[in-house]
Amino acid sequence: MTGTEVAGVQAGGDWAAQVRRLAAQRDAVILAHNYQAPEIQDVADHVGDSLGLSRLAAASAASVIVFAGVYFMAETAKILAPDRTVLIPEPRAGCSLADGITAQQVREWKAEHPGAVVVAYVNTSAEVKAESDLCCTSANAAQVVASVPADREVLFLPDQFLGAHVRRVTGRANMRIWLGECHVHAGISPADLRRKASAGTELFIHPECGCSTAALWQAGEGDLPRARVLSTGGMLEAARTTTAPAVLVATETGMLHQLRQANPAVRWEPANPDAVCRYMKMTTPAALLRCLRDGVTEVNVAPDVAARARRAVLAMLT
Repeated sequence: MTGTEVAGVQAGGDWAAQVRRLAAQRDAVILAHNYQAPEIQDVADHVGDSLGLSRLAAASAASVIVFAGVYFMAETAKILAPDRTVLIPEPRAGCSLADGITAQQVREWKAEHPGAVVVAYVNTSAEVKAESDLCCTSANAAQVVASVPADREVLFLPDQFLGAHVRRVTGRANMRIWLGECHVHAGISPADLRRKASAGTELFIHPECGCSTAALWQAGEGDLPRARVLSTGGMLEAARTTTAPAVLVATETGMLHQLRQANPAVRWEPANPDAVCRYMKMTTPAALLRCLRDGVTEVNVAPDVAARARRAVLAMLT
């Protein structure tokens, strides 16, 4: 949305000032994922990855949680803060990865592997979380899987590339992986990295990327410069200390806004400039303003589903 369109959302006054005023009136905290548009990130109280925002949702004393992200994230906030009102500015903001598995499919998979421990990536619906034993994010997936007793089989869902990364890191042989993917991350290829990488360039690669395994192998062979597989939160931490003149970033392009703010001296470049999640970008300035002004759209999770999902999510946070 252009500056003119933002101003036209509500005549008179600055858009960001209106958002902050309405948030104060509602006693609302605004959480925004790293993949949101820059103007949404800039007006939010907190910007982060799924793990960081989940913790903030659980700890916040605000009466209202406004989650600028996709629907499963707002559901997770409601699971962790059932006594608070949770609003999502754009309820149509889904997730291709979360849509890749249903609760019924999880039940059927568990029936095929009795006694297995189900580890669900946070990028799943509340119903899928309710069928799981443990949740994880890309930041702690390896630690969560490593916490499962070695003699127990692990069913990891739904992202095949994150699962492959966890298997590589943990060396776990008794781990079965659901063949799901994020359409944005899956579209970032090793060819993108080779084409754009140059001497001195460092690589930050999200483990959801289809290129992560090949990139690490190529880095070991000397075909690519320094490569690190990092969650979005991990990227931000690494950004503050990197001394590379340029960093190639393999994840959704919204992440570049935070990285550039963290270390303006570095040249931050997307591995694939077309790696844009249309769902994340559905949260527009107009949608956020409408959400705060009208109190829409409220997110609710059935109490029985929330109770079962909460156990898995709390295990992720600890």
